[in-house]
Amino acid sequence: MSAFISEFELHARDAQGPSIAIKDSIDIAGYPTTAASRALADAPAATAHAEVVERLLDAGWRIKGKANMHELAFGMTGINDFTGTPENPQDVTRIPGGSSSGSASAVGLALVDAALGTDTGGSVRGPAACCGVIGLKPTFGRVSRRGVAPLNTTLDCVGPFAREMRVLIDAMQAIDPTFDASIAQRDASKMRVGIAAVNVDADISQAIDKAVRRAGLASCGIALDSIGDAFNAGLAVINAETWRAFGHLVDTGKLGADLVARLRLASNTTAADLDSAEHVRGIFTAAVDRALDEVDVIVLPTLPAFPITLQAARAGSSVIAMSSLIRPFNLSGHPALSLPVQVEGASLKAGLQIVGRKGDDETVCAVAAHIEAALAL
Repeated sequence: MSAFISEFELHARDAQGPSIAIKDSIDIAGYPTTAASRALADAPAATAHAEVVERLLDAGWRIKGKANMHELAFGMTGINDFTGTPENPQDVTRIPGGSSSGSASAVGLALVDAALGTDTGGSVRGPAACCGVIGLKPTFGRVSRRGVAPLNTTLDCVGPFAREMRVLIDAMQAIDPTFDASIAQRDASKMRVGIAAVNVDADISQAIDKAVRRAGLASCGIALDSIGDAFNAGLAVINAETWRAFGHLVDTGKLGADLVARLRLASNTTAADLDSAEHVRGIFTAAVDRALDEVDVIVLPTLPAFPITLQAARAGSSVIAMSSLIRPFNLSGHPALSLPVQVEGASLKAGLQIVGRKGDDETVCAVAAHIEAALAL
């Protein structure tokens, strides 16, 4: 069960720089971009680096290989019977999360210092929470997607994984020339936190509250009444856009059976479904913006429960609810980060999700770094 599809060493200048893995939906010149799918296994090698890869190399990062993933980035479990299923560093019996499973696994296993993934419906934050690492979905459109599949999307974002906020901030500074590390590293002790009321397992909810209290952050409760509608709308949009990008592969006979079933279901998304989803997008985006007028960040769990076992997932247990708290922020486009926090009496850490104002990814990182430091004391 490998976190990598292919391993190699690629660097521009400083061979001693930090190491990073790149999800196999992101182009690296000289290597095929297969999205961990048999249907794309014979794809020609990319002729140019994705922009984020160029920036990493220019900043002195060492690329260690292509990270494994859920096939075509269209799944939440990370299970892949073609390229193998990456190991969950927290518990080998549990799913690593998808779709950026290999990226989260490689970081959690300390095979690399950081990794890049993509997040269309929670595909960075979900695996980060499953694997006990940090994962950031930047503001939609802030980080370049040139050289990233699928080509057309209103949801997808390239984002980094790391074990420490210091490294994640370095990675963001490398891939986004507008990212200000000094703001991301500033004192966040006076930040105001809104804790969203959501339906999750009680022990995870208590862990989130305890982490905020331990960090000494002023907090208040907030309601995001339309979050359930935003989840459903996000599903409609990702279904339509994924079918548009990859539906032509269904008849190749080379896709996993589970993926074929989901793609065929996605093909049933109607124009009316998308019109309704766009209406909800406006409502939910406005609701999050209003909440962020009163607080600096919104905090809530990343996942409503711990990841299920591989056995349960293979037996058909539904995992769609995993994305109930992360998918809505793909729809709205706000930056959102998952930070691991200890859960009392549990061997696994849960994810604490921090959501910020659009374009203010630095504040999200500053709050995460403050909580990380407080929890380390």
